[in-house]
Amino acid sequence: MIFEVSHRTHYRYATPVAQSQHLVHMTPRTVAHQTTFRHNLMVEPAPAMRHEGVDSFGNPFSVLEVEVPHKELVLLARSAIETRAPSAVDLAKTTPWDRLDDRFGRQPGDLDLDVIQYRCSTRITGASQGIADYARASFGQGRPVLDGAMDLTRRIYADFRFDPGATDVSTPVEQVFAKRRGVCQDFAHLALAGLRALRVPARYVSGYILTHPPPGQPKLSGADASHAWISVWSPETGWRDFDPTNGIAVGEEHITIALGRDYNDVSPISGVLIGGGEHVVTVGVDVVPLTAAPVQ
Repeated sequence: MIFEVSHRTHYRYATPVAQSQHLVHMTPRTVAHQTTFRHNLMVEPAPAMRHEGVDSFGNPFSVLEVEVPHKELVLLARSAIETRAPSAVDLAKTTPWDRLDDRFGRQPGDLDLDVIQYRCSTRITGASQGIADYARASFGQGRPVLDGAMDLTRRIYADFRFDPGATDVSTPVEQVFAKRRGVCQDFAHLALAGLRALRVPARYVSGYILTHPPPGQPKLSGADASHAWISVWSPETGWRDFDPTNGIAVGEEHITIALGRDYNDVSPISGVLIGGGEHVVTVGVDVVPLTAAPVQ
């Protein structure tokens, strides 16, 4: 599928911001089943300094420095992207989750630090005993790791309610688990906490998903949103993605932007500023399918 994605973020500050610096993750990442035809990021006021790079997780990023006083800041990212359905795999033919340790460190040079780092919990994804036990129910002795990950994905979808008013970006995963409600970011962190408690390599993925309006109703402009899911590793397949918010394996309607250990590694916009006081932020996202590849 081919998509045109527009992601607009508008900050309004109570008092002027004298200077600000921002780290932005809005450039689509190159992955096996995704091609980016074009991408651009427009910023108003125009930054005095702009640096593009790739972080330690392999994600493209932009660093912006705005030096003119401003009470509003607008970032508009536009991308044209083609996605393809991931290749089919037999989840039941992956390594048992409780034998993954056998695949690490048997011979010198076997340690893949890019995989091992995702077995470790972070400040956001530390698991309580309750969360560990909840995840463990999907991983009986000898169960193939990706088969267990799919079961956990489906259970979170069945047991938890999507509720945008229940949490914010600072809500601890233990509270999400207790309330049994939250948003995609929360469900991704919950799954990661449980998987890492079992020492299963799993990473956080940020991106977008094509949403469908109710039957007979038009798709509203700006009504889409950023999305988040998880990626789980097995020796046979490498990384495979699962969406706990929707209880499915990730397909061609998912668009990958960045990946890391948790949300803090890949938040769309973060930074520091001088002044500003209280602020209001408005976000609008459009994911529009195209019938043909755009002219580059």
